[in-house]
Amino acid sequence: MSNVRKNFKKTLLVLFTLIFSSSVLLACSKETKKDVSISELGQKISKSTDVSKMKQGDDSKLKKLYKIDPSEVEEFILYTAPSNIKADEIAVIKVKDSSKVKEVKEKVEKRLNKQTASFKDYIPEEYAVLEKHVLKENGNYVILVVSKDVDKIEKAIDESFK
Repeated sequence: MSNVRKNFKKTLLVLFTLIFSSSVLLACSKETKKDVSISELGQKISKSTDVSKMKQGDDSKLKKLYKIDPSEVEEFILYTAPSNIKADEIAVIKVKDSSKVKEVKEKVEKRLNKQTASFKDYIPEEYAVLEKHVLKENGNYVILVVSKDVDKIEKAIDESFK
């Protein structure tokens, strides 16, 4: 009986050790962010809202609006309003160096704050759109959405990262 009890204790100890080790390994494994192509994101955004009336931005627009050096960016998509009386703006910026993501996000936030101040008394309807913006990070991506369709666009972008 004592041998059975010893074997049972050893088996139980090994079993608990395996369960504990597996739990620790699973808990410590960091979920990696999916690497999504900007063209795929652009397609998802286009399906979630009408971007045909918006202007697509290039390197010079990225630098002008956000003061972001294009050499810091791997790729990006930028849609801006067709005129300065609209606040609509969509930017998804994939930053090359993960240590620069916060800095890039801060630059985008400065632009957002400037736009918010400009529209506050100028065009209240557009100010309301700015107030409901989305500005966030996902891995090396900085995402800005200012649109009446903010929820649809955010959902489309988020689904791309799943």
